[in-house]
Amino acid sequence: MGQELFCTLNNGIKIPVLGYGTFTMDNASAEDAVSSAIRVGYRHIDTASYYKNEKGVGNAVKSSGIPREEFFLTTKVWMDDLGYDKTMTSFEESLRDLQTDYLDLYLIHWPRPLALESWKAMETLYRDGVIKAIGVCNYTPAYLEDLIQNSDVIPAVNQVELHPGLQQNELLRYCRSRDIHVEAWSPIMKGQVLEMPLLQELGHKYGKNPVQITLRWHYQRGIIVIPKSVTPSRMEDNTKIYDFELTEGEMEQISGLECNKRLGFPPEHIYEKGFKPGDKPPQFAEL
Repeated sequence: MGQELFCTLNNGIKIPVLGYGTFTMDNASAEDAVSSAIRVGYRHIDTASYYKNEKGVGNAVKSSGIPREEFFLTTKVWMDDLGYDKTMTSFEESLRDLQTDYLDLYLIHWPRPLALESWKAMETLYRDGVIKAIGVCNYTPAYLEDLIQNSDVIPAVNQVELHPGLQQNELLRYCRSRDIHVEAWSPIMKGQVLEMPLLQELGHKYGKNPVQITLRWHYQRGIIVIPKSVTPSRMEDNTKIYDFELTEGEMEQISGLECNKRLGFPPEHIYEKGFKPGDKPPQFAEL
């Protein structure tokens, strides 16, 4: 039974396959929650400048007493900060708030005009050694191909909405053909998987809950996940996915839950329709 806790990115950097997400947390709650996650055993922490909680994340990591090199820290450049110089400035602000002198992974948060200029800045920072890996979020195959054709470094990661209701199979195939690892945000559909009869049934079979079944499904698909919980017992439960294995038939059953259900913006709405911060149609909840 496979129990690899890390996967290797296309530049040789190792990333924990299970991370801790911090979306919607302010600095105080992020500091408390990340401190709890660290105590449970998480070392891969995902944040973003847009979340406005990098200071809290940095405080939790620093106060843990655990060496910085044992952590894998990811943050993102927001759409207002796209462009070469703005990205350089945003990067320095993130370093300051996170209280670190390097990042493990730096991502473009959404595809937008000027993203290529930001990518050039990130390539510079990557070559300078202050970022170990660079990548993107919410990129379709077309956006990825355009970036790759106009840059020197292939993204190491594409972080996208991905869960049983939105399985992104075409995107997965494309990313694998380019040796880009896919990372899932909202991997448990904001808890909606708890109500799915199939996942409940499989949970009963294996003595697990539907969230654990879902995270194991992601794991067996080779997807990095960053579930979020502020409850320490649930944080710990989310790590207990390595002592069982779904059968091929069960993986196919879960594949049958695909219904093209998005919880956030389609990337095309961000890029082509010009949505900006604050423009949140009520059917889309997460950025």
